[in-house]
Amino acid sequence: MNLDQIQTALRDAALDGWLFYDHHHRDPLAASILGLDPKAHITRRWYYFIPATGEPHKLVHRIEQGRLDCLPGSKTQYSSWQELRAGLENLLQNQKKIAMQYSPLNDIMYVSMVDAGTVEFLRGLGKEIVTSADLVSQFEAVLTANQIASHSAAQREIDVILIAAWAEVARRLRPPSGANRPGDLTEYDLVVWLREAMSREGLVWENGPDVSVNANTSDQHYEPTADRAAPIREGDFLLIDIWGRLDSPSSVYYDITWTCVVGREPSKKEQLVFDTVRRARDAAITAVASAFAENRPIRGFEADDAARAVIREAGFGEYFVHRTGHNIAHEIHGPGAHLDNLETHDVRLLLPHTCFSVEPGIYLPEFGLRSEINMITAPGKAWVTGRIQHELVRI
Repeated sequence: MNLDQIQTALRDAALDGWLFYDHHHRDPLAASILGLDPKAHITRRWYYFIPATGEPHKLVHRIEQGRLDCLPGSKTQYSSWQELRAGLENLLQNQKKIAMQYSPLNDIMYVSMVDAGTVEFLRGLGKEIVTSADLVSQFEAVLTANQIASHSAAQREIDVILIAAWAEVARRLRPPSGANRPGDLTEYDLVVWLREAMSREGLVWENGPDVSVNANTSDQHYEPTADRAAPIREGDFLLIDIWGRLDSPSSVYYDITWTCVVGREPSKKEQLVFDTVRRARDAAITAVASAFAENRPIRGFEADDAARAVIREAGFGEYFVHRTGHNIAHEIHGPGAHLDNLETHDVRLLLPHTCFSVEPGIYLPEFGLRSEINMITAPGKAWVTGRIQHELVRI
């Protein structure tokens, strides 16, 4: 925990302080931001208040009185519920506007860790409880130079692996003249090939990658298995969604989706859908890049709006059924702002030195199409970190 940085952020946001609260690990964000042991035995409620200026304060149960000893600040202990309530009132004396892991109307559920009863009690004390969403982004989603370098390393490996995957499909479907024809290639076979290729390069990942053909590409989280996988054949429409990171404690994911047609040219509908998704993707990229170039704040929902407008105007609005993008960090779906004005109204700022995907899609009954790239931001600029798909791949 960097106390000076947190208190500077609180003053910049015109907040009186930030109240952290946990019980049975209900708030992993608190543990991460404060640098606490995520596996500590927590059976009683604890509170940690960081004021905008001055010394932090702790409120802990006598049974677990050492729980926050690794943090700076004075300590008060309680046993009874009456002592707890009096302790909270004293802890927040003369403090009015307080940030917590709370989201009005649960709009940003990723930070909604505080129970309604606690918020009710604090409001009863006359406190104004506001969301810590942007603070969480600042202290959890902002990447170091080493983390950005780790993303770039994963990007280089995965971009090469994906190119090789297209060649592997062609090799398996079209053996050299006179050679024995290899066995059938299924979605799952290609998943296994991709996993082995990533493992050879020292990458790790969660689940996946996802490989799907034809109508299966309309299922955004389709996962083939050894027992349930479609064959990949000439004439198919094929989607690969692949993600991975270096096998190190703070490494950052790279996450992309590309589509192709096998042994033929795209149909008119496939080409129309691809062109629409590509324009939507590029509209979101431009919205973000322009905002950073102009040093103008941009929030997650605004980038989503830019992409969604293109798809809606093309008549495919009902088939774009997910957010435009998600934050990327050490977790594939990170703790920062998402590009979303559909599933949530994400008002969090896209901050400098953060990473996120841009991945609009259109999912028709017969096929679905998504084009996913990653962006990284810095003061005055934002850029795409890897290869960009400009046309449907032909195998």
